[in-house]
Amino acid sequence: MKNYDVIFIGSGHANWHAAVALKHAGKSIAIIEKDQIAGTCTNYGCDPKILLDGPFELLAQLKQYNGIGVTDKTTIDWTALMAYKHKVIDPLPIQMAALFNQLGIDVIMGSAQLVDKHTVSVNDQQISAENIVIGTGQRPAKLNIPGQEFLHNSRDFLNLEKMPQKIVFIGAGVISLEFATMANELGSSVEIVEFADHALGAFDQRHVAKLVDKLEQSGVKFHFNEAASQVISKNDHLEIRTNNNLQIETDYIIDATGRIPNIENIGLEKLGIKTNRGGIVVDDHLRTSVKNIYASGDVIDKQIPRLTPTATFESNYIAQQLLGSAGAINYPAIPSVVFSLPRLAQIGITSAAASESEEYHTQVIPYGKQLLFQYKNEIDAELTLILDKNNYLVGANIYGNDAPDLINLITMIIDGHLSANKLDEMVFAFPSASIGVISLISIMLHRD
Repeated sequence: MKNYDVIFIGSGHANWHAAVALKHAGKSIAIIEKDQIAGTCTNYGCDPKILLDGPFELLAQLKQYNGIGVTDKTTIDWTALMAYKHKVIDPLPIQMAALFNQLGIDVIMGSAQLVDKHTVSVNDQQISAENIVIGTGQRPAKLNIPGQEFLHNSRDFLNLEKMPQKIVFIGAGVISLEFATMANELGSSVEIVEFADHALGAFDQRHVAKLVDKLEQSGVKFHFNEAASQVISKNDHLEIRTNNNLQIETDYIIDATGRIPNIENIGLEKLGIKTNRGGIVVDDHLRTSVKNIYASGDVIDKQIPRLTPTATFESNYIAQQLLGSAGAINYPAIPSVVFSLPRLAQIGITSAAASESEEYHTQVIPYGKQLLFQYKNEIDAELTLILDKNNYLVGANIYGNDAPDLINLITMIIDGHLSANKLDEMVFAFPSASIGVISLISIMLHRD
């Protein structure tokens, strides 16, 4: 039996950052992967999504200049764009595998089973380690309804060679609104069926309402308070039905009703490792109920956002933990972004939470109007700041195409606990777009 210092189950961001750091520290490492090397984000998640999104973002910016100097005649060839996606994304797991090999990390393809707290079985062989890290992530949930065999998921959408003429999304979460934006721009008939009475429940509902309204004006149909109950195949099309007898004829259906942790068939029960519907239960050192076995990334039961940067943060933390230089995990403020058009972003204390507490106050900045030329004539772009009693920034919500970059700047202000005076001591490039927002934030922080 081959012995390692650490065995990682899963090769995504939740694990490979720690694996590389520990290897550089002289540890012997094995990674077990049953699917694609480098995990969901790299192969059929964030990376291919943002690659495909790029041309749509450019088109959105061009449209903001319609009537003031630009006539938009650009179109997107989805088939050609998908071919480009395969050219760029498909080699990534091969490149990552080569990197692991170069570093001397053993990669074993297969399904891992915990035998005991130090032993893992894979491909009819057993290997052992002092510590084991489980980073098996999540997978798309699937509705248990008649006709579920006709449902597709986000992985399928990101490999569509041709965009369907009619497409229905079940669920009005992040995946649906991001993909619906692209399908709608390509001229597809897009409808979204949502059980709740609103979209994107975790985000600022005032900004969400603006986004929904914009999508509706562009032709997307939302059906709230509707639960998908059945899918029927009829000749050359599908029909989705709901509990309220809504019937929608379509060519393609995406089930985007959430994601569930990959905790089955690993042997967790055998070792008494505690789990629940949210995933693997861990302590404040990311240890499971078996103390030399850790969990990392989306498979953890947690309330903080399940995002690639969160998984990377946890992976880096586990490396330091195993090297003996980390105390209890202390999460920083974590930004979240919806890559719809326009984008939505948020971090820290939410507007909803601020409205229910006397500890906070909010300031709305219509930066799209105030910084018109810097933000490419995006008139309705808006920023909501949440400040504490001492006027330190503790949260923000953004509606606008530059939200991803702006939320990163705000993340540094929040995590650095920067005051207005500290911001004033810094010099930023001018006349960049972001310096305008930083100046507006500084003004708000100066207020008593």
